Amino acid sequence: MEWKGRQQSSNVEDRRGGGGGGPRGGRGIKAIGGLGLGGIIVAVIVMFMGGDPSTVINNMPATGAPTSDNSGTPGKGRNAKEDEYAEFVKVVLKDTEVAWNKIFPDQLGREYEEPILVLFTDHVESACGAASASTGPFYCSGDQRLYIDLSFYDDLKNKFSAPGDFAMAYVVAHEVGHHIQYLLGKSRWVHQQRQQLSESEYNKLSVRLELQADFYAGVWAHYAEDELGVLESGDIEEALNAANAIGDDRLQKNARGYIQPETFTHGTSAQRMKWYKLGYETGDMRKGDTFSAKNL
Repeated sequence: MEWKGRQQSSNVEDRRGGGGGGPRGGRGIKAIGGLGLGGIIVAVIVMFMGGDPSTVINNMPATGAPTSDNSGTPGKGRNAKEDEYAEFVKVVLKDTEVAWNKIFPDQLGREYEEPILVLFTDHVESACGAASASTGPFYCSGDQRLYIDLSFYDDLKNKFSAPGDFAMAYVVAHEVGHHIQYLLGKSRWVHQQRQQLSESEYNKLSVRLELQADFYAGVWAHYAEDELGVLESGDIEEALNAANAIGDDRLQKNARGYIQPETFTHGTSAQRMKWYKLGYETGDMRKGDTFSAKNL
């Protein structure tokens, strides 16, 4: 992806090395896509031990005051490579802003509300509670923020065998997809079903929610290629490889040698690639109704 020297988003809070402080309040507000990508591994481990994977991101009230962008202040964990990662995700976030600010009026007849991206090191407090780097990137509806520890860039390459800058772009776009679901009321509706459905039935809704976020990530890729012209050869393959790497079936198979479909919360590798590819090929939000789809 062509990104160096391009405009970066200003909707970024850089809390790296800042102690992980964040907005107060939000008790009882669930993280949306809180197990987004990296946290799937943690959730699988919890599930194997007989626990509830949804507790990986908890409901602890956040503490501390909102932290402004301190990107110019050196802090723990800063290095040239990580700073380059930070510049990259800021460019990707800007590209999502440009895309969705056009797509929303064109396809939905409404304005797009931009989220905030929070960069952190090791741990962070959000309106959805406390989270660590092992949770992976996630979106919190309580403060409309995306949270990313930039070490996940290396995790994609080394732990998930999904290298390439566009693999990380897929991560950012997926979490922005959860923000879009929040704006459209989809995520709120899904989480309201938790008290009404069995765990296995709720898991099925969770899968549809995650696959739709993958679809929206693909819609953004379509725009980035057709309108912005910033994609390079191999970029889509990098994103599809990342989607394949974090499918529930592949993660469970690698972890214990067999799978339990009733415990899936994000979708199989094939499903994640399918919906991302559909978004990329069509660029049409109307094609991404995973909740009505008969075949995922």
